Amino acid sequence: MVSTLVVVGLLVAAFVGFNIGGSSTGVAFGPAVGSRLVRKATAATLFTLFAFLGAWTVGRNVIVTMSDGIVPAVQFSPIATVGVLFFSGLALLLSNLYGVPASTSMTAVGAIVGLGLATDSLNEALMFTIVSAWIVAPLLGFVTGAIVGRYLYPQLEAHMSFTRFERHLVQLDRSGRVPRLRLNTNAAPRDLVGSFLVIAIACYMGFSAGASNAANAVAPLVGNGSITIEQGIVLAVATIGLGGFTIARRTLATVSDGITDLPILAALVVSSIGATIITVLSYLGIPASLAVSTTCCIIGLGWGRASRAATLAEIATRRTERELAAGLTTGALAASTGSDDRPTSPTIGELASSTAGERTGRRDRDRPVPPIGEEHIDELSAESLFDPAATRRIVILWILAPSLSVIGSYLLFSLLL
Repeated sequence: MVSTLVVVGLLVAAFVGFNIGGSSTGVAFGPAVGSRLVRKATAATLFTLFAFLGAWTVGRNVIVTMSDGIVPAVQFSPIATVGVLFFSGLALLLSNLYGVPASTSMTAVGAIVGLGLATDSLNEALMFTIVSAWIVAPLLGFVTGAIVGRYLYPQLEAHMSFTRFERHLVQLDRSGRVPRLRLNTNAAPRDLVGSFLVIAIACYMGFSAGASNAANAVAPLVGNGSITIEQGIVLAVATIGLGGFTIARRTLATVSDGITDLPILAALVVSSIGATIITVLSYLGIPASLAVSTTCCIIGLGWGRASRAATLAEIATRRTERELAAGLTTGALAASTGSDDRPTSPTIGELASSTAGERTGRRDRDRPVPPIGEEHIDELSAESLFDPAATRRIVILWILAPSLSVIGSYLLFSLLL
């Protein structure tokens, strides 16, 4: 019975890793594939390589935390291992069904918390640290994205451009007797630099994904001694790579074909910030979600760009006016001001629905960047902003998925253990 459960645990771990590779490869290399810089097979190869580097270096700290930190390793019986891995796979299922980047890390930790509560073995001090990081990391992503969007993004957009090639950057020339590789003739030196940055940051995201996600697939198996940390890393990365070469092709196609919904420069900004946050947390042994931090950075970047239409003084003045007007009736306010209570600058929702200047992807290099307060709605590309309704749905699922994982895991282990 025990050996059967171990085999089942290995299979479930492989399934989790397979799905992680399928989803994460597209997120990391979507811009590179969509820009015709690399092919899907090359993307899967690079992602697997850098995911292994991330898992083998800083990722083992996360494995230690999840296998013997949140609850003692002795609690990971074969039944508990299968149960925890089941809830990790459930997070991926929810993510695929609802199209929301749910956090596998948060749901996997939630399952372990349920086990700890059911067995009265939860390390509450460590969990306080982890939950604090879960709050700080998205806020840091949002604030950093907002600062970049408000103060730096227009300058970056004015000096950096990324060409979307009709043919791949590196091509195989078969005109001679011996086939040889050559660069796309339409690639300018600026495009080569930009292409290198796109691929380098995609590899960095692969490193971060391996550092944070390998533990989700194998930590319970390491905890019960079925495999060592090194064996767990090899198992996790092998199955992540398998997912990258198979089901990730569909994800890559979806992300790369729809990459105009987020300009490549914006994708590079949020990828760099999100990957850095998760890499630092992984080094500290804290399991956290790359999807959550990256999405919050996207929201912050959109808010920051939209806020350029007004200075901080104007925003503060308008906020004060709204607070003073809050105690007045609508009729009295209309009589006293002679206008409706609308913000001085366009709101996120208005910008998201605007069609002016959409799909441009970059600013005219010959036109100077307008100072803050003089940016107009027709100079802000709507695709780089966000939908408030979709944001609420994402945040609700971020909270709901780990909560259901804790409750379900607690009930399951209370009955079985």
